[in-house]
Amino acid sequence: MGALVLAEGAVFAPPGAESFELPALFGGVTKPMLLVVLSVVIIATYFLLATRKLQVVPGKGQFVAESIYDFSRNNIAREQIGSKDFKRYVPLVFSLFTFVLVNNLYGIIPLLQFPTMARFGFPVALAVLVVYPVYHYAGFKKHGFAGYFKKELAPPGVPKAVLPLFSLIEFAEKFFLNPLTLAIRVFAAMFAGHLILAVFTLGGTFLLTETSSWALKPVSLVAWIFAIGMTFLEAFIQVLQAYIFALLSAGYIGAALASEH
Repeated sequence: MGALVLAEGAVFAPPGAESFELPALFGGVTKPMLLVVLSVVIIATYFLLATRKLQVVPGKGQFVAESIYDFSRNNIAREQIGSKDFKRYVPLVFSLFTFVLVNNLYGIIPLLQFPTMARFGFPVALAVLVVYPVYHYAGFKKHGFAGYFKKELAPPGVPKAVLPLFSLIEFAEKFFLNPLTLAIRVFAAMFAGHLILAVFTLGGTFLLTETSSWALKPVSLVAWIFAIGMTFLEAFIQVLQAYIFALLSAGYIGAALASEH
């Protein structure tokens, strides 16, 4: 539970990593599992409904859908992969951005209030099982097996004296560290943000309801004000982390397709 904080005889147990270990709801299915499935339903339903009757002058729903798609297509995929090869990867980049975004935003939605990307298995699955094979497959397909390894591990201009060390570092980065750091980035941000919100919210409630000192009770208001402020900050970080995840994924694909290192 972490360190215990004493206040006027009452004991506050601050939330910790155990707050993310949710019990099964039924048959081994947990809340994060349901939220992941729900996110797919939300995304698919919204974009199907928003685009079923396209108009020249879009309504609000169509405008939002087109804006998200245009952002994923032009500001992420085209910029990172290049105008020549980006089109085939737009569905992947768009899906990654919207999927991570919805699952991050769960953390500030009342009743749901749990960012599923704060469970390490979900971002790892995206990074290792989706992004990792796609960008390496793209590189192998364009450059060939030997050509891709040569481009990544032994590019022109590297002195022969440092080539073995350079190749080892590049191999570790491209084939092991990239997917791991991609997953850790969004996981750490969501984990920390959810924990901070929980500390301020539960701490404020504790000061108001559990302490006997009237001098401490007004401090609960300060804690809740911080919680509200942190919620807005967390919303910004949630959107930013979804963007970074999609941006880096597209960047890895672009690097694999590039002719030069």
